[in-house]
Amino acid sequence: MFDHVKFGVNNFEASKSFYAKALEPLGVVIVGEGVPTYGVELCHPKGTVSLCLFQTDEKPAHLHIAFAAETREQVDAFYCAALEAGGKDNGPPGLRPKYHANYYAAFVIDPEGHNIEAVCHAPGA
Repeated sequence: MFDHVKFGVNNFEASKSFYAKALEPLGVVIVGEGVPTYGVELCHPKGTVSLCLFQTDEKPAHLHIAFAAETREQVDAFYCAALEAGGKDNGPPGLRPKYHANYYAAFVIDPEGHNIEAVCHAPGA
């Protein structure tokens, strides 16, 4: 639903490492990088939607970003990778029927305190 999202982080290296590892199960890779104040761009190799991070001393407001997963297994893999990358649990993989019957998601808090989600809307096998 977006072309790109770009936001500032206080610890560029930690955030870059976190997102690269946490989003790898979703097929997301680093596709471009400049100096930390310019940042890094992550997306699917042939994708058109990207996430961009850059170093700043400003204190950004907390935000919520949900990444699309094609399968529930990708949600599970995202959650494990994100925790291994230093994320903190904010809701393990599972159905969230309050949103809709097939809303399968996992939530983690990234190194900057942002709520990061992977969600699959497809019915389970």
